[in-house]
Amino acid sequence: MKAISGTNLEQAKSHNRRVVIELIRTHGSLSRAAIARMTALTPQTVSNIVEELEKSHLLVAAEAQKLARGQPIIPYSINPAGAYSIGLELGRKRASGVLTDLSGAVCARVERQVEHPDPQGAMPVLQSIVEHLKQAFAFDQERLLGVGLALPGRYAEGGTTSLSPQSLPGWQGFPVGHELEQRLNVPVLVENDATAAAIGERLHGVARGLASFVYLFLAGGGGIGAGMFLDGHLYKGSRNNAGEIGHIIVEPHGRLCSCGKRGCLDRYISASVAYEFMGIANTGALSPGALDALIERGNDGLDAWLDQAVQPLRQTVDFLELAFDPETIVLGGSLPPSLMRRLAERLEPLHDPIDPGRQRTVPRVMIGMTGKDTAILGAAALPIFSETNPRFDVLQKPVG
Repeated sequence: MKAISGTNLEQAKSHNRRVVIELIRTHGSLSRAAIARMTALTPQTVSNIVEELEKSHLLVAAEAQKLARGQPIIPYSINPAGAYSIGLELGRKRASGVLTDLSGAVCARVERQVEHPDPQGAMPVLQSIVEHLKQAFAFDQERLLGVGLALPGRYAEGGTTSLSPQSLPGWQGFPVGHELEQRLNVPVLVENDATAAAIGERLHGVARGLASFVYLFLAGGGGIGAGMFLDGHLYKGSRNNAGEIGHIIVEPHGRLCSCGKRGCLDRYISASVAYEFMGIANTGALSPGALDALIERGNDGLDAWLDQAVQPLRQTVDFLELAFDPETIVLGGSLPPSLMRRLAERLEPLHDPIDPGRQRTVPRVMIGMTGKDTAILGAAALPIFSETNPRFDVLQKPVG
């Protein structure tokens, strides 16, 4: 992986601080001299940043290491207890929350039933989950960076949802981020589940250290989305809704989709279609373990779903590689792990790449986080990502 270059411009101090954190997060313990060499920052700039980060407890110094020649070096690493974050997820029948440290480790978890998943019924439940998490684990609450919320759907600025009424009734146009922030008095970040999961994968998963990848999110209840990192940037599009990959047409004049088109990817590889093929009518009544056990046993319906799903997925991987030239495509999401594994096993052979002679350091397709915690851990990563990811926008000068 190429190191991210810093800048010695005074107005870009925040960017430089984030560059140092990102470098240590992806490479492990580093000395000040190594940081300066890998970021192109001056030794004095690095010393100032490291001293500031150590004082704020985001970095921790190890014992000095003696060298054969010269002064001993002191390696610095990320301090897991230096900051904390809360992730929230809301479904039709339950709301969940996790408290994680700076390394992404789960420190506390809460799950509550939601009788009425509309804003009036769910917002007090989400608030109580946050308050419970803050008391369930002993930590310095001044180090809580904020709360992240992952929901299926599209978002406008300020966390206003544009969920379809079929997803979660009553949330259309509701400013969830602002309202939750007013209740909690901490920063609240709202993302769709695919983007949140991609952020979590980059911070803590198989995409750690990758500059360009596409995260293909397969939701356990149905629906497909994509989160994209391109050249180190989280790509969200002009209206923050890039990645609606489930509605590209993979079969002209094919099955009717809820969006009104025919032949959408969602109608071939989503979990809801798999359950239709398998004859499972009410997945909501099954525990994740029971559902996974059914899939592990398999049946003719599961094989039929895999047979008709694999070519649309190959076609999608081919499209994503040609359009975005990522280092890899990560398959993940809340789809049951056994279903994800079976689908990934059938994916080969992929279509020939446009550059077959290219030397690859990672596979074309990788399996990332799967299962019921994928979106919520992604939600918990949102405040950490917001605080520590390099801000390339601060380097852009206005034209004219």
